[in-house]
Amino acid sequence: MTDGISPAPADGAAKPSLPAGFRWPADFLMGASTSAHQTEGNNVSSDWWGLERLAGSGALGGHLREPSGDAVDSFHRWPEDMDLLRGLGFNAYRFSVEWARVEPEEGLVSRAAIAHYRAMVRGAVERGLTPVVTLHHFANPHWFAARGGWTADGAVELFVRYVETAVEILGDDVEYVATINEPNMLALTAAFLSQSLETLTEINVASVAPDAETSQALIRAHHAAAKALKAANPRYKVGWTVANQVYQAEPGAEAVAAAIAHPREDVFLEAAREDDWIGVQAYTRTRIGPDGPLPAPDDAERTLTGWEFYPEAVGHAVRHTVDVVGPDVPVLVTENGIATADDEQRIAYTSGALSALAEAVHDGADVRGYLHWTALDNYEWGSYIPTFGLIAVDRTTFARTPKPSAHWLGTLARDIAGDPAARD
Repeated sequence: MTDGISPAPADGAAKPSLPAGFRWPADFLMGASTSAHQTEGNNVSSDWWGLERLAGSGALGGHLREPSGDAVDSFHRWPEDMDLLRGLGFNAYRFSVEWARVEPEEGLVSRAAIAHYRAMVRGAVERGLTPVVTLHHFANPHWFAARGGWTADGAVELFVRYVETAVEILGDDVEYVATINEPNMLALTAAFLSQSLETLTEINVASVAPDAETSQALIRAHHAAAKALKAANPRYKVGWTVANQVYQAEPGAEAVAAAIAHPREDVFLEAAREDDWIGVQAYTRTRIGPDGPLPAPDDAERTLTGWEFYPEAVGHAVRHTVDVVGPDVPVLVTENGIATADDEQRIAYTSGALSALAEAVHDGADVRGYLHWTALDNYEWGSYIPTFGLIAVDRTTFARTPKPSAHWLGTLARDIAGDPAARD
């Protein structure tokens, strides 16, 4: 057991406030999400592994504090992770396939990696966990990045070739497939990385727009990959996930907010209008005034990432997504959570988030599931300090210890998926 973490549910913990007579949709997915690079460890063939060599240099605004290293060794310990999630009461698990492991060198496919990820898919199904599989979660193979990344000649075709290879991993067991995680963040990262990594000492997301060429390349890659997946197996429900910023306009700043939102979020939502589903990923809000983004209020409660504590974000994000994409594309909340060392704060945040989500569902949003970020305290793209996990991990022994929030949310998941009367 990790010191200070109780394996028991918190007594008297908050419960989501639900509309009168509300029932969660049938077959609602309740689970948690992870990504390969953040949990597996030793992803030595990826571009992020190379980028991490600059850790501690001040590059990327000082966000690269430490390398990922062994991460939390989920490459070897994934059966334990899945056993824990199922035992806690969850019925779904979102994880990713690492392109850099499947194709560590251009044209060289690792049969061992394919077998590994195929075993993960089968392992999830055997445990009663619906697998939601992401094929690209931020990290690229080093060779793909070296040839110019997403805007290089032939990049889309190379990605599609990898996706077609990954069909063997998915088999007939996977229903929900995400092509690319948070393309808007990938395009934003491309804008930052156009500067010298060694001299980039400040990251101001609000002042930089995603690289337009990268945005369009990612949209083409997504559409081409979706076409290939549907051709390979019509069973697949294909979508992608978007980082929702919840742009909230102050009075008189509506046009400013719309102009900021379109290249950073809405263009990627518009690209999903023909998809089978869309992934919503929301954590906090961004207030917009006449001159642009505003800081969080001085008295705002904040998280370990410095973000405003704003559980209502996911409800706003779902509503905005439906407004842009249209009501006929179902929604999965593929990430929502909080970086905190205070697990009572995590429970309070998640309870508020589920209340906001229930209101959106009650008002007509077609939401098929809620996947908490994240299952495990893991590597947050430069540091292990922000702890988003439902399960604590000892960095030396890799021992896993569910937090009270894991038991609390797992009990809700069990109620939602079990006794229909418990849904009221």
